[in-house]
This record gives sequence, C-alpha cells and structure tokens, in this order.
Amino acid sequence: MAKAKSDSLFSLVKSLTQTEKRHFRLYVNRSGNTQDVKFIKLFDAMDCLKKYDDKEILKRVPSIKKSQLSNQKANLYKQILSSLRRYHIGQNVDIQLRENLDHAKVLYNKGFYKQALKMLDKTKALARETKHFTIALEVMEFEKQIESQYITRSIENRAETLTDEVLATTDIIKSSHRLSNLTLNLYSLFLKHGYAKNQKEFDEVSTYFYSHMPQINFENLTFYEQLYFYQAHVWFNKIIQNFPNVYKHSLSWVKLFQDNPEMIKKQPVHYIKGYRNLLGSLFQLQYYSKFCEVLKEVEELSQNKEIIQNLNTEVLVFQFLYISKINKHFMEGSFDEGVEMVPELMQKLERYQNKIDPERVVMMYYKIASLYFGSGNFRKAIFYLNQIIFYQDIKLREDIHCFARILNLIAHFEDGQDYHLEYQIKSTFQFIGKMNQQQAVQREIINFLRITGKITPDQLRDEFIKLYNRLLPLSEDIYERRPFFYLDILSYLQSKIENRPVKLLVQEKFEKLK
Repeated sequence: MAKAKSDSLFSLVKSLTQTEKRHFRLYVNRSGNTQDVKFIKLFDAMDCLKKYDDKEILKRVPSIKKSQLSNQKANLYKQILSSLRRYHIGQNVDIQLRENLDHAKVLYNKGFYKQALKMLDKTKALARETKHFTIALEVMEFEKQIESQYITRSIENRAETLTDEVLATTDIIKSSHRLSNLTLNLYSLFLKHGYAKNQKEFDEVSTYFYSHMPQINFENLTFYEQLYFYQAHVWFNKIIQNFPNVYKHSLSWVKLFQDNPEMIKKQPVHYIKGYRNLLGSLFQLQYYSKFCEVLKEVEELSQNKEIIQNLNTEVLVFQFLYISKINKHFMEGSFDEGVEMVPELMQKLERYQNKIDPERVVMMYYKIASLYFGSGNFRKAIFYLNQIIFYQDIKLREDIHCFARILNLIAHFEDGQDYHLEYQIKSTFQFIGKMNQQQAVQREIINFLRITGKITPDQLRDEFIKLYNRLLPLSEDIYERRPFFYLDILSYLQSKIENRPVKLLVQEKFEKLK
C-alpha cells in the first residue's frame, strides 16, 4: 500500500477531462497570443508525460530554466484552478454566491453603494434558498458595513431588520456547527477504535453523545440541522452496535434528501454517504431483500450524471458500491462469483488510488481477502491480508488490522503452512496485546491454533467441536460478538466439523434467511 511520490500540479493536470483541458486553453487564450507564454508550454509538457519527471520537463521546455521551474509551476497551478472555477461555476452554487460577493465588493470600492446592496440582497436570497447560511451571514456583515458608513435609505428600519436577520442566521449556524462537530468527533472515534468493546467504552461514548447533543425542537430544524442530527445518531448507534437504529437514522437521512430533491444536486456527497450507511446497516441486519432493493437504487444512482457530477462523487460511489456488492456475495455465499469481479475492482482501485483514503483501501483489501478465503483460495487471501498487515499506520482502523491477523492465522492453517504458523501466532498475540484488542473470541482461536501441532489428525474434529461450542454463546454477547462482524468463524468451524466447503454452509443459511 505504499504510495508513489507524486507532484501536486502533475496530479491536477492528469485529473483534467478533455473538456476541462479545452476550456483551460480557451481561458488562457482570452488575452490574445499565448505562443510564448511559458506556463502553457509547461502544461503541454506535463500533459504528454505518463509520470512526473523534472528533467524530462526541462528538456521538453528549454525556455524554462531550472531556477524558474518552481515559479512557473506555481503560476500554472493558479491558472488551472482559476479556469476550473470558471468552468464549474454553474454546478456549484457556493462558487456563484462568492463570485456575487466579489462583484458587490468591486461595486462598493467604486462607490456604487446602492448597486452593491442590490447585488448583496440577491446573493443573500439565493444563499438562504440553497441553505448556505454561512455565506448568507457573510453577506449580512457586508450589508451592515455599507449601512453603517453611508446613508443609503434603502428601506425603512434597515438596522433593526439586519440585526434580526443576523441573530436568526447565527442561531442556525451555531446549532448546525454543534451537530456537525458531534458527528465528526463520533466518526473519528469509530475510525480509531471501531465498535465499543466493553461496558466502559459503551458508557463513555454514550455519556459523550448525550452531553454534546443540543436540546432541539426537531420541527424547527433547517435541512442541514436535520442532516447532522441523523448523521450523529448513525455514528453513535454504529459504535454501540445498535444496528436497527443505524438503519432507522440512515433511512431518515436518505429520505431527507428525497423530500428535498433540490438538495440532491447541491449536496450529492452527503446523499451518497446516506446510502452507504443505509446499505451497511442492512448488511449487518442481514435484511437481504431490502439490501438488494437499495443496492439497485444505488446502481441506478451511479449512472445519474446529475448526481455523479465529478471525480469526487464518482470515486465515492465506486468505494461503497463495490463493498456492497461484495457484502451481497457474503450473504449469498457466492464467493466464487465474488472473486470474479476482483480484477475489475483492483483496476479501478489503482486508477483512483490517489483519491481514496487509506481507511477505505484497508477495508477493501479485507473484503477481498475474505472473498478468497470463502472460495477456498487461501494463498490469495494471505496475499491481500498482507497488504493490511504490512501497512505502517496500524492506528487507522485498528479493528481491521486485528482481524486481518486473525484471518491470516486461519488461512495459514488451512493452506498447510505450519512452518509459518508458530511465528504468526506469536506475532499476532504480541500485536493484539499491544493494541489492547484481545477478546474471548481471539483468545479461543489463538489457543486452538497453538494446540493443532500437538494433536493427531483423528483428534482434530473433536477440537473443532469444542471450539465451536465455546464460541457459540459468545456470538450472542453484545461485547464479544464484534469478531463475528468481520469473520464468520462459526460457519468455518461447522464446515470443518461436517467436512464440507464453507460456501455450501453459508448458502444453506442464506436459503433459510430468505
């Protein structure tokens, strides 16, 4: 998972679509002859390269000296961003609002105060309509500045009206920030520690959640306040493993957008994330029919150009759409069919590698490894698990790192790599001890693997039965069941006891589930 060194400007150039490149050339050509402009030659050189190379760039653009390269790159970066801003202004209301604010500033500086106020009034109305309250407050502050310096006589009781507007908008922003801050902190807790592992952690996160949740009148909440309210509840309930409530609030999150369809185009990222959490909760609840129904909606959404507007939303949908497709194979026990889409997934993962955060990549590798494990290809499972194990930042999703090592132990055992097993057991035991992640399920699995080298093959089935009977009650314990979210160890043990492929047992469970 090591990332190759890159260059910010080069990455930006390579991310441009053909229409964005065409617009950039028209944008820089607006002032006339551009043949001798160095940053355009630099752009053309970078556009032709497959990987960033200073020496090759200087060779292709001899008019740029080595000492000038840094300044020319900075200028080109600025020009591209200006061009992109102009190109995407129609798709981003906030960019339009800020441009209007800039125009009002120009009019103000030229002494056209009433024209500036007229521009600000239109901008404020649009900002309120599109729920951009922070920009609306900025507009009001500018209005106050003009009104306090010049007698415009724009409307009667102007000062009182402005004051009331500012106070009302400030209250909305304050409430939204409290809810969004709570959401962000809960999300951060989940990334660092995963699910609550004991009563102490349950009490700590519950105390934090309820002490930071503001007293609200839900009927009076704005769109964004409702959105952050649902998001905060989703992350809180996810941490405490209350998946029915995760489903409930994720569904409300998605319906909030569907009840306000104009916000889907304006905030597609939040809409997509709502679907991601909805599908995740349905998988945890093993609600197969509803899962398939929502997955179909997401597949249709992924083809909607009004929602998938740019690379950001394209990558976001890719991440959770493929995870959800893998989860569907897990529920069905169709592991062989699942591994068939791995090459396509890896190809897209490589294409988007600089756009996906490491936490998502770690999760994808674990899901892929689990697919191969279920299909009986233990070597491939070990390969993808090693991508996680050898990743340096183990503090990121440490729960995934922990269970990757557990699954890796079992894969080595299944693959007959006994000569590696003793080392793997010691390494995993030390890792879990350092991370304070050791639970009863993990101890039972490690203890079982420790004795496998000391018993005869005819005794192995009895040991599998004993382990199964010890783990079964743990699967019902709210604080001990967490490992079962990552590893269907009971189906695996049952397959060993009955001497049948694990995928057949999962498929039988799936038929009962349906």
